[in-house]
Amino acid sequence: MRGISELALENLLLAMDEDGIATVTLNREAKRNALDAATVDELIEVFAALPRAGARACVLRAKGTHFCAGLDLVEHWHADRSAADFMQICLRWHEAFNKMEYGGVPVIAALKGAVVGGGLELASAAHIRVADDSTYFGLPEGQRGLFTGGGATIRVAGLIGKARMIDMMLTGRLYRGQQAVDVGLAQYLVEDSEARAYELARAAAQNPPLSNFAICSAVSHMQNMSALDAAYAEAAVAGVVNTQQAARARLEAFAKGTAARVRPD
Repeated sequence: MRGISELALENLLLAMDEDGIATVTLNREAKRNALDAATVDELIEVFAALPRAGARACVLRAKGTHFCAGLDLVEHWHADRSAADFMQICLRWHEAFNKMEYGGVPVIAALKGAVVGGGLELASAAHIRVADDSTYFGLPEGQRGLFTGGGATIRVAGLIGKARMIDMMLTGRLYRGQQAVDVGLAQYLVEDSEARAYELARAAAQNPPLSNFAICSAVSHMQNMSALDAAYAEAAVAGVVNTQQAARARLEAFAKGTAARVRPD
């Protein structure tokens, strides 16, 4: 496995600061950051490398005015792929997004402009989504004669429900602003999505890495299990995480009454 400094990236920018906050930037501004096959391959490499590089959290952002316009339809049209070929493309998308969701590093997506089609599938693989006033969400596959292939039937439907997702695909309905937050497409609506994303990343990075790993992988795994199996898995994960040495000082502070209280500002 190559380190992040050894990755040869053309469509993504990658940096990590001294606090372990990684920044992954979609860098196809002229294409509204549409995802071609090469970009998806780079996403796989990056999100496979971040946990091993010691990343404590990651901000996923984009150059330009749009987060991601989805599948690069021009590439897809020129490629004139067979059904088998496109199935392989979809499997690569799933691999990239699974590495984000299950990798154990908190991923905070700073959204703006278009978050549509495959761009919404990408955003839905992040653990936290922060939108600004320019952000709009759509699944225009029906109007394009297409069907989602990057996990929308799993993640987007999980966020907003089956009926809302089908409505978006059939009619081209868009969500934005507070309505997008209310239905579950984003958790935050702010003036500056990148600034808030970094605030959230730095807050998450203060947690013990093992706790974050469990939160950002085990919860998703447990959602895929039966209730009985999930309960057993939850107990096993809690047994490991809740007895970690990194938690001892925090537990001591709570026991002595010196820990920060959990209460609204």
